[in-house]
Amino acid sequence: MSEKTKYTDEPLGDLRVVPDFLPRPEELVFRDEGVKVTIALSKRSVEFFKGEARKHHTQYQRMIRRLLDAYAEHHSRSRTSRSTRTRPKLARAG
Repeated sequence: MSEKTKYTDEPLGDLRVVPDFLPRPEELVFRDEGVKVTIALSKRSVEFFKGEARKHHTQYQRMIRRLLDAYAEHHSRSRTSRSTRTRPKLARAG
């Protein structure tokens, strides 16, 4: 591992320009429009998120926000796909 790399003056072979595929810096600063709300959470939930946030060096409110966003995204997709199906008819007792 301590051996030094020796560079030679060899031809580089087939080179080609790769199109820029990286996002612009302003695209990396993605922020959804926020809405401030007041909510009462259980002490157990808040303590859980605070502990996890400390472990992962982040903010507990950000973790809660991302959890709610993921929940909403998941269920809004499943609601859309479910709305196109017809409900099975229940057998009537007669």
